Amino acid sequence: MKKKLVRWPRLLLGTAVLLFAGIIYAWSLLRFPFEAIWDSEALLGLNYTLTITFFCIGGLCSGLISKKTKPMHRLILSAVLLFAGFFIASRLVGAEGTSIVWLYLSYGVLCGTGIGFVYNTVISATNAWYPDKTGFSAGILLAGFGLSLITLGSLAEMLGKSEAIGWRNTFLIIAITMGVILLVAAFVVKPPPPDTVFPEKKESKRSKKKKKVRDYSTLDMIKRPAFYKIFFIMLVLSATGSAAIGCAKRIALDVGAIEGEGFLTVAVGLLGVSNAFGRFAIGWFYDNIGTRNTQYVVSVTAVAAPLAIVAALLSGSLALGVLGLCMCGFAFGLAPTTGSVFVSKFYGPRNFALNFSVVNLVLVPAPFATTMAGWLRDTTDSFLIAFIILAALSLIGAIVNLTIKKA
Repeated sequence: MKKKLVRWPRLLLGTAVLLFAGIIYAWSLLRFPFEAIWDSEALLGLNYTLTITFFCIGGLCSGLISKKTKPMHRLILSAVLLFAGFFIASRLVGAEGTSIVWLYLSYGVLCGTGIGFVYNTVISATNAWYPDKTGFSAGILLAGFGLSLITLGSLAEMLGKSEAIGWRNTFLIIAITMGVILLVAAFVVKPPPPDTVFPEKKESKRSKKKKKVRDYSTLDMIKRPAFYKIFFIMLVLSATGSAAIGCAKRIALDVGAIEGEGFLTVAVGLLGVSNAFGRFAIGWFYDNIGTRNTQYVVSVTAVAAPLAIVAALLSGSLALGVLGLCMCGFAFGLAPTTGSVFVSKFYGPRNFALNFSVVNLVLVPAPFATTMAGWLRDTTDSFLIAFIILAALSLIGAIVNLTIKKA
């Protein structure tokens, strides 16, 4: 008797693990205890840049050793790194004169690297269970990662600012929780056995005539023109999203929001929800309306998102400003799912872990869009020029995206 394939628990587990790993994006909410001793936007901003950089490095290292190690080993390593990183960070800011290097090493290097290992390992192993629904699987997983800011990030901020618990205990709770969850996941998260039989993917007659997807090595992948096109559209989507997330409160104030009102928190929260929804929705689109039609959706969104912010700044409309922020969050969510789907469809499943980690390096330059937007805001007293530049880059990216037709 043929054994029934039960895989949805693995998708739920992977999503839950990535929900906790998404705490990487909550730095803006968790940085408040360090502001008292290091009152510098530049110094604290550098920590976030280091975190994202080492997140990409961790993912790349995970991909490099994926064929010689089991997911269990990589997740145990990530558990150790994250526990150590958050534990050390919880002991900082005691005596005046504490070097900020310890913050960079703990939160930036250890936590960033650990989350990179988790991200790459969980997505690679879980997606392997859904070769027939790659977009759906990637979308669900990445939605969990994106929802962490508005859920766990907000909870951690609330606990950290409460007198009963305080920020030190909050960081310690995060360290223990992450360690335990990843140790448990290490024994459960694994790719399917080689003899697993999956449902056939629903395809058109034209698709069925196409040849089987070739497995490209990473070296072969980076020689293909499509790789750079995929990287570029992911970059412009991520840059627009990073600028909106990093400057969300200031943008809202510039279009009429009032400081101190709960509306600001709601607006930023909606941006986070839109980001998560974009990750899931675009995965559904790739599976149900086809790659080509979804490329049109991605291209239109890429251009419309920054233009909505431009329109809001020109008109001073708060409603349009909130809509623009949500659209930018949605656009940001399209990037990782698009990368995951294209890497899987174009370059095959065999080297997915490493190939996806290389494409994910787009997150290293993307945060500099926030720096650019902030500098132009200080220089011109408006975000207008910054988002006009992002809109122009997005238009180029949209055109490039529509030229992607083969590996």
